[in-house]
Amino acid sequence: MIADVMAVVLLLAIAAYACAGGTDYGAGFWDLTAGGAERGRRPRRLIDHAMAPVWEVNNVWLIFVLVIMWTGFPVFFQRVFTAMWLPLALAAVGTVLRGAGFALRKPARRLAGRRLYGAVFAVASLLTPFFLGAAAGGVASGRVTAATRASTDAWANPTSVLFGLLAVAATASLGAVFLSADARRFAEPQLDGYFRRRALGALAAVAVLAVITLFVTHGDAPHTWHGLTHGAGLVFVVVSALATAATVWLLTRPSGAWSRVAAVGVVASAVIAWGLAQRPYLVPTSLTVAEGAGADTSLRWLGIVTLVALVLVVPAVAFLYWLDTHGELESLTDADLRRSGAGDQG
Repeated sequence: MIADVMAVVLLLAIAAYACAGGTDYGAGFWDLTAGGAERGRRPRRLIDHAMAPVWEVNNVWLIFVLVIMWTGFPVFFQRVFTAMWLPLALAAVGTVLRGAGFALRKPARRLAGRRLYGAVFAVASLLTPFFLGAAAGGVASGRVTAATRASTDAWANPTSVLFGLLAVAATASLGAVFLSADARRFAEPQLDGYFRRRALGALAAVAVLAVITLFVTHGDAPHTWHGLTHGAGLVFVVVSALATAATVWLLTRPSGAWSRVAAVGVVASAVIAWGLAQRPYLVPTSLTVAEGAGADTSLRWLGIVTLVALVLVVPAVAFLYWLDTHGELESLTDADLRRSGAGDQG
């Protein structure tokens, strides 16, 4: 029973990271595609301004996912990281490089340095979600077994490639929706329209890739396909589809209100649908939740830590998100810094 509860917590943590971290990856995707220095100047300024207050805290969810995996489901953790060490290592390197690139490009004094750090941030924002999605596809297709050794087949297969592309498209849609909302908050109507169009295009790509994925998983991942087309998995697939339609409709409205909530619903519902589709397995059809779980004592303590996190961490993070989305957290500009320096000098 406790193993099933912690498996649900793991799934919800993955959904939280897909939405929170995915928004950051999406912003990096649009940074990559913004164009040259002059053409992309205004979109990149908005991206920097929007990401600055929250980009670090979004990795809290990734740490939570890893802690639950290696503490609560050590067999699952061992199999996944044995079979998928290469894409996961590339994703880890990408996470570090994108953070370093984002942090270093603004204070860099030389144009060449800013371009280099910006390129690192943008390219890593594209590759990281792809490799994470590819690893998830390898799990969903049941290729991570006790006998599996690290090989390209474990993550470079039709299901993995489509999961990776879906991850890129989904994060791009999240990033564009949130950036359009930030553009409205900063009274930038041109950037609002700029990112709304890109959000609509990314949502179209998500819809097309989702349909293709369903057809491919029918033959390549039959257990997951059955779960996505029946029962609770199907319910969340429908919820994700309805949330996609709602997001499109909201983006066509002048105010664009609630578009962020709908976009989060698209990604969160899709992740939950994938998790429920695999029941009762962690890896279809070779590792059940009970078989992959650790000792009951470890699970009970992990449950206590999760409750503490719910009480202490989640409200704080939620409050930070609320402050950011309501414009209460504004990063300092160069002009602010110059004024502060003048005041300190008297």
